Amino acid sequence: MNILFMGTPDFAKESLEMVYNAGHKILGVVTNPDKPKGRGMKMIASPVKEFALQKSMPIYQPIKVRNNPEFIEEIRTLKPDVICVVAYGKILPKEILDIPKLGCINVHGSLLPKYRGAAPIQWAVLNGDKKTGITTMYMDVGMDTGDMILKEEVDIGENETTGELWERLSKIGGNLLVETLKQIENGTAPREKQGEDFTMAPMLDKEMSKIDWENKTAEEIKNLVRGLNPIMGAYTLLNGKKIKFWKVDIATNIGYDEENIKIFRNGTVLISDQRDGLFIKTKKGILSVLEIQGENAKRMSILDFLRGNQIEEFEVFE
Repeated sequence: MNILFMGTPDFAKESLEMVYNAGHKILGVVTNPDKPKGRGMKMIASPVKEFALQKSMPIYQPIKVRNNPEFIEEIRTLKPDVICVVAYGKILPKEILDIPKLGCINVHGSLLPKYRGAAPIQWAVLNGDKKTGITTMYMDVGMDTGDMILKEEVDIGENETTGELWERLSKIGGNLLVETLKQIENGTAPREKQGEDFTMAPMLDKEMSKIDWENKTAEEIKNLVRGLNPIMGAYTLLNGKKIKFWKVDIATNIGYDEENIKIFRNGTVLISDQRDGLFIKTKKGILSVLEIQGENAKRMSILDFLRGNQIEEFEVFE
């Protein structure tokens, strides 16, 4: 089929590569404009653009797709059979949705209608879900409200981070998109309404990354750390300095139980030792810190960190 592909991050690049390898004709690739990055603010292309350049595909990088008649007309002249949209980052207007004769197909990182919105993979981890998956769908003017085509469910690992799940789902999404296109081409693709029992997955904000020791359990803090790895990391303060946690677990059998730590505030350091590690009281349960990052420092294991940094027992994280 003749396909126009729209996507931006590495998650989308996996789908583009699989569609390309499946033998479809890629008429062009639409991706977000290059962005400045790093100390030198060098302009960096998206992973989708980098792949398109390798394969000499036509590339389009409009700043906006709404109220952009010149770009819309350019897409119309391509006459795509299907437009594939994977983590593009912009909501498409009806003028674009109506262009392909077989529809616009989206690869979404959840089992719709759960987690409509910008961050479905992240929220599945943040909420401690045990399962998630990929849904392919026909796009309409709503936010992930279109009719569903295919789904694939996966288990979420107990310690799996957003980054790890993202990478796994990107490959599943690419394979499911190829199968979806095959069924559309053969006229056998199913079409299922979503219904109204849905949840939303809004964009993450930096304010949510601060650990709430007073009100959150060890399990909830663990899910926060997993969910924000590697996006921004969960942070806390100790003696006025910002410390990020990148990997934690729920501790058992460390010589303390719920009764004999009731006298301590939540966030209190129960054990800080170069051999045993760092253990902190929460609202319920004890948190074991495994990977940490000090202020203006690199990420490292907790044992390496404690060899060069002093954290005293019974100090309190804020």
